[in-house]
Amino acid sequence: MLRHLMKNALTIDLEDYFHVSAYAGRVRMEEWDSYPSRVEQNTDRLLELLAEHNCLATFFVLGWVAEKKPEVVARVADAGHEIACHSMLHRRIFDLTPQEFREDTRRAKAVIEDTTGKQVAGYRAPSFSVTKKSFWALDILVEEGFQYDSSIFPVEHPSYGIPDAPRTPYWINTASGPILEFPMPTLAMGSKRSPIGGGAYLRLLPYSYTLRSIRYLNQHEDSPVCVYVHPWELDPEQPRMGGSLSARARHYFGLGRAETKLRRLIRDVEFCPLAALFSQRSPVEDLVPV
Repeated sequence: MLRHLMKNALTIDLEDYFHVSAYAGRVRMEEWDSYPSRVEQNTDRLLELLAEHNCLATFFVLGWVAEKKPEVVARVADAGHEIACHSMLHRRIFDLTPQEFREDTRRAKAVIEDTTGKQVAGYRAPSFSVTKKSFWALDILVEEGFQYDSSIFPVEHPSYGIPDAPRTPYWINTASGPILEFPMPTLAMGSKRSPIGGGAYLRLLPYSYTLRSIRYLNQHEDSPVCVYVHPWELDPEQPRMGGSLSARARHYFGLGRAETKLRRLIRDVEFCPLAALFSQRSPVEDLVPV
């Protein structure tokens, strides 16, 4: 099948299955070391899949993983993938003070850069927790040396989202300077927006719908799409952690089909790291003020 010429970004949130926010109230941070880690085998599986298709991606690395499993993150970097930051301890930004966020971000960036020997330019907040009440975080990201962010979901959602945020990549003018935002992908359906192309949305929605949506955004809105997945989504045999019906649905439904869908998507869509798209966009474009 022929690919559309526009390149899109494939992004990986490099974390283990017990780090997810859906289980933050059930799995305490102090207990993480007691859970059997599966991040190494799942990341290796993902790296093999990407290598088969000569596909490079952006890995948003959790600092905790870089600290505990540096060899895993080093293999990702050695394979030529872009390394970016996914916080240190997977805490949602709006649950932190600005100083706590700065310290977490600074620590994560240092650990990741020390592990890989590569400078980190991109950031993604845990659970897309850059919202209107935590928009101040973008100013701190600029101050800490980040050039782009990919944390805003332009939808209405009980846990995250800025419903009226732009749906395509845009520059944000903070008090400390500009930062480029790569929002999560959505389709506009009248006054509503429908999420596509990542996490549970990729797992649960029909593959044909996801592919058509990406092509529509590429061709009719002239916009690249930022797809996101997690290594644990390729692991249907991972331990079950119980929890509420909502938590189980978000985390476990569709795991058995995720690898097949991702493999097809890499075959059918042209992907590259976010850094490659960043280099094509100049901050002289219209800025959205903070």
